[in-house]
Amino acid sequence: MKSPNLARPFLAEAIQLLLQVHLPRLEACLRELSPQQIWWRANPASNSVGNLVLHLEGNVRQWIVSGLGGTPDRRERDLEFSELGPIPRRTLLARVRHIVTDADRVLRKLNGVALTRTYSIQGFRITGLRAVFHVVDHFSHHTGQIILLTKMLLGKDLKFTHLPEERKESRRSIPAL
Repeated sequence: MKSPNLARPFLAEAIQLLLQVHLPRLEACLRELSPQQIWWRANPASNSVGNLVLHLEGNVRQWIVSGLGGTPDRRERDLEFSELGPIPRRTLLARVRHIVTDADRVLRKLNGVALTRTYSIQGFRITGLRAVFHVVDHFSHHTGQIILLTKMLLGKDLKFTHLPEERKESRRSIPAL
């Protein structure tokens, strides 16, 4: 029996998670927070929501758009964390949407060969598969931090999690993870 080609379903799932699950949650949080809340830090060792958004933008650009897509890598990672803002909400939203859209274009062009090829990204020698998995996992991780900070700052349930029976009753159908 021939093994199924999992490249297409894997890439489709990665795209779906970035574009239809994590990005909408991140955007909803940014829309809920005031400019001061977006740039609030619990302490000097912590990051603001704004820093996390800048960090995600840099990570997606470096690992997918540059690393797998071949564009020049001009990331300045330390600046993502040292920024104190305020960069306006609409600018943060536009930047993160733009980079996820660019990543979507790169991911749609990949195939099984590209996923098994070895790349040098941020000093690591990794496969394309590992790079895609890293970015989706990383985006999920920091989106979770943004959600936690948003809930903490606003003191309310953002209603992102809906089990299958609850989706029938809700217009927002972002799946529970």
